[in-house]
Amino acid sequence: MYRLSLLVSALLFCMTSAHAYVGPGAGLGAVLVAIALVLGLLLLVVGFVWFPIKRMLKAKKSDTEGAVPANTARFEDDDDDD
Repeated sequence: MYRLSLLVSALLFCMTSAHAYVGPGAGLGAVLVAIALVLGLLLLVVGFVWFPIKRMLKAKKSDTEGAVPANTARFEDDDDDD
């Protein structure tokens, strides 16, 4: 671990400037892509963590109240379609 940190710090201190230009269009595009990646990862975490927890809490609440869960609706048998 010590060798790795020594190597990384040596590489960081030995870097020189690249003399490169990033125009406003490419720079703005890079910033927006970075923001989109962060938001996408955040929504991924919300989708995989929050919604199952929410569904579990809703099912637990409906079990304690004795209500029928929303996805198991009961329908009466209507014979009106002659």
